[in-house]
Amino acid sequence: MSYRFMRILVMFDLPTVSSAEKREYRKFRKYLIMIGFQMLQESVYSKLVLNTTSANLIMNNIRNNKPPEGSLFMLTITEKQFAKMEVLVGEKHSEVIDTTERIIIL
Repeated sequence: MSYRFMRILVMFDLPTVSSAEKREYRKFRKYLIMIGFQMLQESVYSKLVLNTTSANLIMNNIRNNKPPEGSLFMLTITEKQFAKMEVLVGEKHSEVIDTTERIIIL
């Protein structure tokens, strides 16, 4: 068995209108966290796995624990592909003056 680190990405869109649907959403989200997934964005989770065999096992477990309604997408990519992901964040707004000038006010 060769070790080729991979990532499993799980993306889901589940209904949350009724209280039963909200309960299923929370249950599924807690399940993902319990088995080691980390949230990348809301409804997008990622987990590092050793190889394709362990990825397939985890994906089968997710299929067995999926909610009855909604859509669920799973994608496996290599760690090298995941590392090439570019993260873009909006502008930083700050009230703090960030300067090296010395100002003396008397």
